[in-house]
Amino acid sequence: MSSLKHLVTPLRRPPSAEVQVPGSKSHTNRALVCAALAAGRSTLSGALDAKDTQAMLGALRSLDIQADMDTDHNITIDGCGGRLPTGPRTLNVNQSGTTGRFILPLLTLGEGPYVLDADSQLKSRPFDTLVEALRVLGATIDEDRLPTTVRQGAMVGGSVSIPGSASSQFLSGLLLSAPLFSGPTTIEITGELVSKPYVDLTLSTMATFGVNVENNDYRRFEIMPQPYKAVSSVIEPDASAASYFFAAAAITGGRVRINGLDESTVQGDLAFVDALAQMGADVTRGDGWTEVVGPEQLEGIEINMADISDTAQTLAIVATFASTPTTISGIGFIRLKETDRVNAVVTQLSALGIRAQEFDDEMKIWPGTTSGGTVETYDDHRMAMSFALLGLVHDGIEISNPGCVAKTFPNFFEVLDQLR
Repeated sequence: MSSLKHLVTPLRRPPSAEVQVPGSKSHTNRALVCAALAAGRSTLSGALDAKDTQAMLGALRSLDIQADMDTDHNITIDGCGGRLPTGPRTLNVNQSGTTGRFILPLLTLGEGPYVLDADSQLKSRPFDTLVEALRVLGATIDEDRLPTTVRQGAMVGGSVSIPGSASSQFLSGLLLSAPLFSGPTTIEITGELVSKPYVDLTLSTMATFGVNVENNDYRRFEIMPQPYKAVSSVIEPDASAASYFFAAAAITGGRVRINGLDESTVQGDLAFVDALAQMGADVTRGDGWTEVVGPEQLEGIEINMADISDTAQTLAIVATFASTPTTISGIGFIRLKETDRVNAVVTQLSALGIRAQEFDDEMKIWPGTTSGGTVETYDDHRMAMSFALLGLVHDGIEISNPGCVAKTFPNFFEVLDQLR
């Protein structure tokens, strides 16, 4: 754990700013998989250059897939047409859960053996649901967690069920590789599917590369064998990253506009601004932009954030500035992210003197102020970025291990300073 700390200085006045956030991690990594599996050369414009996307690029290069990013964040990738080199090969996805959960099904398209390894943080996170589903479909995989070895693929398709309460990345990983199985594949969802917008993003990205999936009300997905087509595609700005700046406007009574995100976005996390609107912020969507203006006083709300869980920590910080308590529900599954995000938020708010309480599937945040303190980030980029917002208003907020933001937003603190 890094001993470095970053002191966030309060703003002197409410911001009035247009902010450029980096490309979407979720969009970039999905597009990279589709491009890698296509036959021919694809170009991704405006891609994210961060640790999570570099992990994906590194994994693909370990499979002899040529992928290069230029200084303008454009990636050129020569796809393999679904034909992977035979093993043995070793891939390391570092801390990127998205990469690991997308690459594992992809490895079943080859003959192996392929060793899939990761940093210690990701080794503690679950992969068993995905591994079990792949085994049902015919894969031979050693372990239920990373590191593991894929020994035999030659996937012929079939039927499999996965719980909707598990990470949607498991479903997305299966969806991305299933078109290259030799026969039809049906994926049944048991229970209610969490994070539907991320599944929508997967299906939309696949469609961009010429692959269509039959979605039966998020209960059953049917995928026929079909090839990906090489294309040129534009990556949207990251809606999850944008949430911090929209929140900054809300808590300061300022104005922030993000270009490149509007009602046509394929990212569900832009719905975070609807939560801010419920709390009293003024939200305007234009052609190619979204703007938030903070109110004189925010109001607490009760909200289910199962579909936009990556912004739950951000809203928890906003909740401390409201006039009444806020309850955020539907988020029990984020306990299995980079850290237990429910417990981490409640623990750190409490340490700063702000009342907060956790439950199995929700957290409740009361309005409060703080005299400052050091925020433990647990090597979780979203803890660092969300709690930094407190420092825009309150003195003495120090973020430990600020470098962890490099996972998805390497220059976050520099962009945050643009609000000044």
